[in-house]
Amino acid sequence: MPTKSLEVRLASRPQGEPTLDNFSFATVDLPDPEPGEVLVRNVCISVDPYMRGRMNEGKSYVPPFQIGQAMEGGAIGKVVVSRNEKLPAGTFVQSIYGWREAYVAPAASLKAVDTSVAPPSAYLGILGVTGLTAWVGLLQIARLKHGETVFVSGGAGAVGSAACQIAKMHGGKVLASASSEPKVAFLRDELKVDYAFNYRDGDPLDHLKKGAPDGIHIYFDNTGGPQLEAALAALRSYGRVALCGGIAGYNTPVPGPRNLMLAIGKRLRLEGFIVSDHVGEMPAFLAEAIPALKSGKLTHRESFVDGLEAAPAALLDLLHSGAANIGKMIVRLPE
Repeated sequence: MPTKSLEVRLASRPQGEPTLDNFSFATVDLPDPEPGEVLVRNVCISVDPYMRGRMNEGKSYVPPFQIGQAMEGGAIGKVVVSRNEKLPAGTFVQSIYGWREAYVAPAASLKAVDTSVAPPSAYLGILGVTGLTAWVGLLQIARLKHGETVFVSGGAGAVGSAACQIAKMHGGKVLASASSEPKVAFLRDELKVDYAFNYRDGDPLDHLKKGAPDGIHIYFDNTGGPQLEAALAALRSYGRVALCGGIAGYNTPVPGPRNLMLAIGKRLRLEGFIVSDHVGEMPAFLAEAIPALKSGKLTHRESFVDGLEAAPAALLDLLHSGAANIGKMIVRLPE
């Protein structure tokens, strides 16, 4: 008998802030694997801000979700039936077949992960695309040098918390912002950033001046909006901005920075990047990240919700400026 799988579908495209009405659930029958295929049951699913853009219609760097079809995203699953000798039953694999309980796919489209190194969820966060995004943004896009001062917005989020730690590991002085006092405490007490602040508490530029009186060299931008404007004012001449995300404007567009002309006089370099262009760097990143994780130099905080039914609400919470989650948002499914 075919295996049944619950999946989350896009029911409609949001106008402004998404709601639960934009999602639906369906149960589908999965076929038996053909030669070269495997049947996988997901154990954890990634929830990421970029998914908001995929809910919209229109051309982008990643195709939009299709109405009435299962959504997708990063996931770690366990092979339960295999017709490929390279991925025997019991192997944990990484895929883009998230937002569903189970799936059948060609083994060649999946990547085995070593759960003796770290728990499965770590491969969606600090040892996955999340960590790689921070590493690429700092070291290849912003070209961080030892002793430089870095400002990371959204510092308590998945990519932001990784960026704070990688910057510290490479000799940077780190300033980071967050949206609540518990997140500021996490940045200060656990990640040991040099200056942490709540961007809602006063003017972000005043905080940057207090934390870095001589200015900043690098801004790792996860938010856009007012914090990008503040960073442009605080950047030193020849400063660099790694434009990673703009969650401040994902639901409702925000005006561009009013002081963009500063980029000319200061000779700033602003560069956007998409991590999928840099997947070839994953081995180099892991060669640094895995030993750092084992030694405790690198840590990973995760916020879990349980059950696929909770996934839509988890995404909506993640997109909310007052979200309570710290670090990587993960949906756990029973094995």
